[in-house]
Amino acid sequence: MNKPMKKTLALLLAASLAATATTPLLAADDEKKILYWVAPMDPNYRRDQPGKSPMGMDLIPVYEEDEDQSDAITISPAVEQNLGIRTAEVTQGDLSRRIDTVGYIDFDESRITHIHMRVSGWLEQLTVKSEGDRVRKGDRLFSLYSPDLVNAQEEFLRALDSHNQRLVSASRDRLRALGISSGTIKQLQKRRKVQQTIAIYAPQDGVVSTLTVREGMYVTPAMNVMTLADLSSVWLLAEVFERQAAWVATGDRADVRLPFLPGKAWRGKVEYIYPSLDPKTRTLMARLRFDNPDEKLKPNMYARVTLHASPSRNVLSIPLEALIRTGDRDRVIVALGEGRFTAREVTTGIESGDRIEIIDGLAAGDRVVTSGQFLLDSEASLKASFNRMSEAGEEKPNEKPKEETATQFVGHGVITALAPKKREVTLNHQPIPALEWPAMEMPFRLDPSVALDKWKPGDKVMFHFEKRDGGYVITMLMPDRGGEQP
Repeated sequence: MNKPMKKTLALLLAASLAATATTPLLAADDEKKILYWVAPMDPNYRRDQPGKSPMGMDLIPVYEEDEDQSDAITISPAVEQNLGIRTAEVTQGDLSRRIDTVGYIDFDESRITHIHMRVSGWLEQLTVKSEGDRVRKGDRLFSLYSPDLVNAQEEFLRALDSHNQRLVSASRDRLRALGISSGTIKQLQKRRKVQQTIAIYAPQDGVVSTLTVREGMYVTPAMNVMTLADLSSVWLLAEVFERQAAWVATGDRADVRLPFLPGKAWRGKVEYIYPSLDPKTRTLMARLRFDNPDEKLKPNMYARVTLHASPSRNVLSIPLEALIRTGDRDRVIVALGEGRFTAREVTTGIESGDRIEIIDGLAAGDRVVTSGQFLLDSEASLKASFNRMSEAGEEKPNEKPKEETATQFVGHGVITALAPKKREVTLNHQPIPALEWPAMEMPFRLDPSVALDKWKPGDKVMFHFEKRDGGYVITMLMPDRGGEQP
C-alpha cells in the first residue's frame, strides 16, 4: 500500500473515530444510563465524568446496555459505506478438502534397468551412442572382452569333453552367473569354440536414460554401464504442504494438467505416500501412476495437480478473507447489527480454497466482516481500532488508574508547538505500529531529563517515550536524520 493511500485511510479512520467521540452516530436514548467515560484511543483510561484524554481528545460515554458488549463500537451507515464494510454469514456444512499443488513427471522406477557387468573387461562394438537412444528387448548393446569369461568358456568345453555331467552342469551355472545368456551358452556347446568377446543384450524395451561409457573403455562390476527406462508408464510426484499432510490418503482422486497441452487433463489416484518430508521444501510427496503409451508425458515435466481429499463433515466455515491473523492469535470482526461491530478471537481448522474452518468462537448464522485488505493496515485501519477497544483492562470506573510498568516506544515526527512552562511538546508524528496509532498530531509530556532550549517548531525529531500514569511521556528527544517524515 503506497503512502498516499495510507494517509487517506488514516484520515478516514481518524474522522470516523472523531465523529464517534464527539457526535454520537446513532442518537442515544435520554434514558440510557452512562456508566463511565473512556478515551477513544486508550480504553484503559476511564473517568466518571466527561473530559479530555491524555491525547487531548474528548472522552466518549459507555452506556449501561453496552456493558455486556463493551468491546463493540458503533458507526453510522455513511461511515460504514465509506470504509467499504462487507459481511458474510458463518455457514455450517461439509467443507471440501481440495489441495491445489504442483508436481513433476518422473520415471517409473519399477520399469528401470541398470546394466552392470559381473566381470571386468573392455567394451567393444558399442551400438548405443548417446542418451535417449531407443532399444528393444533382445537388441545387442555392446560386446565385452574379459579374460575371466574366456577362462570360464574353456572350463565349460573341458567339462563337455570329460562327459562328467556334474562338472558340465557346474560349468554351465558358472557361465550363467557371469552374465552369459542361455543362447550364447547353447551356441558355445554346439560349436565347441571359445568366443573372445561376449555380446550383451537389452533386457527390456526402453530408452537409454544414462550412458556412462564409450567404445573401448575398461569396465568393472561396480560401474553402471547404462540405464534403460521404459516410458510406457510414468510416475507423477505431487508436493503436499506439511499442514495438509494429514488430509491425503492412498486412493484419493487427482486431476493433473500440464502447460504443454492446455485443455487436456489426466485423472488418476494416489498410489503411494512417502513416509518422510523433504527437509528443504517441508513438503510430503504423494505418488501417482499414469499409463503413457504414446509417451507424451516426459520425465521432469511440470504439472499442476488438484488432489481431492475426503471432506470434513458438518463444520462451521467462513471466507478466508475474513480472518485476521495477529501473531499467535486469530480473530474476526463480528457484525452485531445496527452499525455495531466487535472483535472476537476464534480457533481455526483446515483451509480449503477460499474458506476456512472455525472450531470455536463463532456460531452458525453469525456475520463476519470481509472488507477490503486495507483494514489490515495496523496504522490506518478500522480493524486496529477494534483491536484496541477489545483489549480494555478490568479497571473499575471510579478507581484511580494503576500505574503501569513503563514500556519504551520509538517514534518519528515534526515539532509543531513547544510549551516549556508546562513541560510539553506537540508533535505531528508518523504511525506507531507498536501501539497501533495512525499518524496524528498530539501533545506529549516531557521527562525532567529532556531539555527544550535547543528545539523549535519545524524540527524533525526521533523520540523515545513511555506510558506513565495519566499519559505518555517523552524520555529522549534527538534530531531525526534518517527517519521518513509524515
